[in-house]
Amino acid sequence: MRLNGKTALVTAAGQGIGKASVLAMAAQGAQVLATDRDSGLLKAYEGVANVRTAVLDVLDKDAIGKLVHGMGQIDVLFNCAGVVHNGSILQATDADWDAAFNLNARAQFWMIQAVLPKMLEAGGGSIINMASVCGSLKGLPNRFIYGASKAAVVGLTKAVAADFVAKGIRCNAIAPGTVDTPSLAERINSYPDPVQARKDFIARQPMGRLAQAEEIAPIIVYLASDESQFATGQIFSVDGGMTI
Repeated sequence: MRLNGKTALVTAAGQGIGKASVLAMAAQGAQVLATDRDSGLLKAYEGVANVRTAVLDVLDKDAIGKLVHGMGQIDVLFNCAGVVHNGSILQATDADWDAAFNLNARAQFWMIQAVLPKMLEAGGGSIINMASVCGSLKGLPNRFIYGASKAAVVGLTKAVAADFVAKGIRCNAIAPGTVDTPSLAERINSYPDPVQARKDFIARQPMGRLAQAEEIAPIIVYLASDESQFATGQIFSVDGGMTI
C-alpha cells in the first residue's frame, strides 16, 4: 500500500478525474475526504473503504476554512475543480473570464492557503493542482479563457513550490489531454452536431482516442506518495502525445 498513513483531500470528486483519483488513492491505503458541491454525486462513495465525503463549494472561502479547520492531518491536497469555456478572445466576456479564473485558479489559491498551515506544522505535504495541456504548454483553438486560466495554475504551482521547497512541501500540477469524462460529454452534447464534435476531439489526440479518467489517476497516486518526494514545481503531462 503506497499511501498507508496518509490523508488526502480532493475537490470535484463526484465524477471524472476527481472520482478516479479518490478511488485510486483509497485503494492504496489513503484515508480520503472526497468533496463536491453536488451531494448527489457523492452518494456513489457509500460503502467504499477509506473514503469519507463532504459537500464543498470551492468558491466559498468560508466553507473551505470550516472544512479544513475540522480536519486533522492533511498530507495530500488534490485541487481538481475546474471549468472549460469555449471561444476565442473575440467571443470572451468579462463574466466568463471571472468565472474561469475564480474556479480554475482562485479556488486553488484558497484551498492551498487553507491547507498549507497544517502541512507546515506536520513537516510536509503534497499539493497537486489540475492544470491542462492547454495553457502554458500548448495553445488550442477556441480555448482563450480556459488556456489563460490554466496557465495561471502553472504559475501558482511553481510559486508555491519555490516558497516552500525547503519546508517539506511539494507542489506539482498535472496537465491532461482530452479525457472522456461526464463534463466533456456535456460540452460535446452542447454542439450542434455532437457526433462530429466527438470525432473532432478524438482527432486532436495523436493516439487516436480520448483518455479515460482511470488513466490519469496513477499520476495522482504517484505525486501523493513518497515515491515523488524529490519532485516539486513540475507540470506532469498525461496528454496522449499532444505535446510531442
